[in-house]
Parts: sequence; C-alpha cells; structure tokens
Amino acid sequence: MLDLAKRLIAIPSENPPGNHYEECAGMLFEELVRLGFDDVRRQGACVLASIGTGPRTLYFSGHYDVVPAHSRDQFQSCVVGQNLFGRGSSDMKSGLAAMIHAATAVRDEELLTSGRIGIVVVPDEETAGPRGSRDLDARGLLGKDGIGMLTPEPTGGIVWNANRGAVTLCATMRGKAAHVGRQFEGVNAFERALPTLARLAEIKKEVELRETQHNIAPAVARKSILLLGGRIEGGTNFNVTPDRFSFTIDRRINPEENLEEEARRLSDALEGFEIETLQCEPAAATPETDPFAVILRRHIASVTGKEPVFEMCPGLLETRFYAARGIPAFAYGPGLLTVSHGPNEFVPIRNIAQCALIYALTAAEALRE
Repeated sequence: MLDLAKRLIAIPSENPPGNHYEECAGMLFEELVRLGFDDVRRQGACVLASIGTGPRTLYFSGHYDVVPAHSRDQFQSCVVGQNLFGRGSSDMKSGLAAMIHAATAVRDEELLTSGRIGIVVVPDEETAGPRGSRDLDARGLLGKDGIGMLTPEPTGGIVWNANRGAVTLCATMRGKAAHVGRQFEGVNAFERALPTLARLAEIKKEVELRETQHNIAPAVARKSILLLGGRIEGGTNFNVTPDRFSFTIDRRINPEENLEEEARRLSDALEGFEIETLQCEPAAATPETDPFAVILRRHIASVTGKEPVFEMCPGLLETRFYAARGIPAFAYGPGLLTVSHGPNEFVPIRNIAQCALIYALTAAEALRE
C-alpha cells in the first residue's frame, strides 16, 4: 500500500487544470490488472473494476486529482518517522491504495460470499466532477445495484455521513468606461451594483440565522453559509469609471434546505446582472442509524479502539451522487483534513493500514449471505 501511494503521489495530477490524468489513470489501470481485478476498464478519465460475483455491489470510490502543489518537491514523496509526506498523501492517494488493497484482501481471504466490491477511481473531484463522477452518473454507470458506498476522504477519524450543497455564482454588471474628469460620459458598473449588494447583505443575515440539525463541530459551523465576494474583479485604473464589476456568491446549503429555492432566490436578487453558474450541487445525508452505517461503526471501533463520531462535512462530497440514488454513502479515510491542502501534507502510515482493515471487514460483513 505504501509503495502504491508513493507511485501515485509522484504523478502530479493537479486540478485545476487537470494535469497528467492520462498517466495517473493508466497507472491505476495497470495496477488493478496486476492485482487480478475483474472487468478492469477505462471510461474516459475514470478507472473502473470489480471483485466478486452477483448483483449486490459495495462501492469503494475515490479520486486521483489533487489540488495544486505549493512546490514541485511535494511530488517527491518521503517517509519521515511514521508519516508519509507529499501532495495527495492525505487527500486521497493513500486512501486509494487502502481501498484497492482492502478489496484484494477480501478476495484473497475468500470473504466475498454474496456480491461484489466495485472500484471507482475518478478525476475532477476538486472541481465538482465534470470528467469524473458527474460523467459516470450521466452515462448511467454510477452506483448500479449499490448497497453502500465508501470514499476515503481525509476525515481524521470522523465519519462524514452528510454534506452541504452549493450554489456558486459569478455575477457581472456592465458599465461604460470614462476618465474621472468626464465621468458623466461613463456608466459606473460598481455603483450600479451597490443596491444589489445591499440586498444580498440582507439575505446573508437571514440565511446565517439558520442552523442544521446534523452533527458538526464547532457549534458555530452549524449555521448556513452565504459568502459574498470571494473573488472580485473590475475596472482598469483608479481614475477611470469601471466598465465591468464582477463578484462571486458562494451559498452553502444545509441538508434541510431546498437547493432550487435558494438558487432561485439568488437569481431573483441578481436581476440585471450577467450570471455564470460555477456550481449547483445538492446536499446529501445518510442516517447514522442505517444498517450499513452500523456495520461500518462496529469495525471502526474494533480496529481503532474508539467509537467513531458521525458528522456533516463542511463542504461537498462525492457521496452525494450515490445518496441521490438511495445508496447509503459515507466518507472515512486515513488522511487529516487539517493538512490536506497545505504545504506539508502528510498521512500517518498506521492510518492507511487501519483503514484498509476497516474497509475489508466492512465489505466482508456487508456482502455476507
């Protein structure tokens, strides 16, 4: 597992812009063939495989794209003490190694008695999945006959059983440029946008009074989210009326809220603007009382000695694609969210082995006759 994680880290599959996808998918394809998986195939930039027989399928799904590195040194993995360092070590190339070898172990120990483990490895998770899970979903290739799904996100020992949705927009107001001394000949795009900004500020106040009933820490994180102006652009100089003013709106939806209603509310407030939708993704949740969750909980506790906590992820998760099909879906991985996108990303090696064992035991019980 450590060797596979190192080889994956060495491929700079950064997203954006989507570098080296062909190389990374090719290496995963060859590894799955070498390990004797069934029905190994490429579907665009995705890699699919399975182990076992029968229609009941437990999906192990993960992504091989990583956020851009802080330096090229991050693609030279290294072991320091008990930790593996490198871009993607935590999010989530070590998790890919764990889930692939967990499936191999279940097969080799002849523990698959009634069903299959489906391996799904995708790109583009960091950018909402257009060439990954979204593409598979559109083709009808995602989640067929699924009884459950696990993804090795860097949860740091927590199980994420829910995630927020997102409506992310870029709004642009047009104007006309003119020198400040003759500003009466221009149209100030920024000033035209001010009434709308005030309306959005009022919506933000109301939105952020709402709280989810799902477990999430700290308590202040329970509040719904509306971020205004994450990116702001416009104008050419201090002495020229701006002919364009653009800003982003990032609305994060709790599972109790309605995605379509919130998207429509923002669209109505932005009347007169050009609107680009950057993402519009649903929230998702699987109860921690679900029978598959009970199995997962039991094996996490038996391997780690700690009763796991179930929480809502503060961001998006690819579990949403499976949950939308009624498949219980959870994120649990060896990595640590606190270091995952940083300059010193690492994963404790012990966590990789523990997660592989948890995945294997969970699959063996979930697919038992």
